[in-house]
Amino acid sequence: MATYYLSAGGRRVWRVVRLIAIAYLLVVLMLSRFERRLVYPAPRQTAEEWDAFDLPHEDVYFAAEDGTKLHGWYVPRENPKAVVLFCHGNGEHVARLAPMLRLLHDKAEVSVFAWDYRGYGRSEGKPFETNVLTDARQAQLWLAKRVGVRPEDVVVYGRSLGGAVAVGLAAEHPVRGMVLERTFSELVETAAYHFPWLPVRWMMKNKYPSIERITTYHGPLLMSHGTEDEVVPFEMGKKLFEAATTKSKRFFVVQGGSHNSPQPDDYYAALGEFLDSLPKAGAAERVTSHVNGNGVYGTTSEAFGPQH
Repeated sequence: MATYYLSAGGRRVWRVVRLIAIAYLLVVLMLSRFERRLVYPAPRQTAEEWDAFDLPHEDVYFAAEDGTKLHGWYVPRENPKAVVLFCHGNGEHVARLAPMLRLLHDKAEVSVFAWDYRGYGRSEGKPFETNVLTDARQAQLWLAKRVGVRPEDVVVYGRSLGGAVAVGLAAEHPVRGMVLERTFSELVETAAYHFPWLPVRWMMKNKYPSIERITTYHGPLLMSHGTEDEVVPFEMGKKLFEAATTKSKRFFVVQGGSHNSPQPDDYYAALGEFLDSLPKAGAAERVTSHVNGNGVYGTTSEAFGPQH
C-alpha cells in the first residue's frame, strides 16, 4: 500500500485550515447557544424611565397561559378610533415607549395597550418565539376584556420584531386590522443578511416566518418602511407586503427613513385614514385598496363575511 506524506508547506496549510475550521465551529456553537440573548436583547432599565407622569396610563399585570406574570401599560382614550395592542421591537420596553404611546393616543386617537415580552421591563420569564406568540394572545384577551370589546375588534400594531409577533397573532386569531412598521419577512433572512458567513437557517430556533404566516391573514393591513433602513432592508419589508394575500392592504414609503428614525407627520395622517377605513367593531365590511401616486394606498369597501 502506498503511503502519502504532506510536505512541510502542506502541513502548515492543513494546520491553518484546521484551526480556521475549529474556530468557525466554535463561533457557530457559541452563537447558537446565545441565540436567545441576540434575538431578545432586553435593554437595561432605570427607575427614571418608569416615571411617565406626563402620560396618563394604567400599570397592568396579567398572566400568561402558563401563569408567568407579564406587564404592560394601558393608555385609554375617550371615544377612540380603535383599540390597539402594541407589540414593540426587541430593543425596547414599555417605559421607553412613552413618546410613541402619546403619539398614538394624541395623533391616531386610539386607546393603546403596550406589553412587554418575557424578560423585558417588569415581565417575568424568558422569551422564546412560541411563548411570545401565546403571550400576545393573552395580551389581546386582557385588552378586549378591559375595554369591553370582542378580541377580534382589537387592532394589532407591531414594530420591528413586534411586527412578526403581530403577524403571528393575526395569522391565528381574528383582529380588526393590522399595522406593521419596519418589520422583516422572516427573521432568519434578516440574520443571514447581517451574518452571511453563518448557517443561520439551520442554526436558529426563533425563526418568525412572517412571510408564510401573513398569507393566512385576510383583514385590513397597513405597512410602512424606510428606504434607508439599515437593520431590516426596505426590500425585506416590501417582500412581506407583496406576500400578503389580503386585498385590503396599503404600503407607506418613508423616504430616507432609517430603522429607528421617527415617523413623519404624513404617516400619522395615513394611519388615521387607515383606522377610519376599518369596519366598525362587529360590522360586516371589508376594506379593499388601490394605489395612489404617493406610495400610500387608498380605500374602497365591499361586503364580506366573518374574517378567518
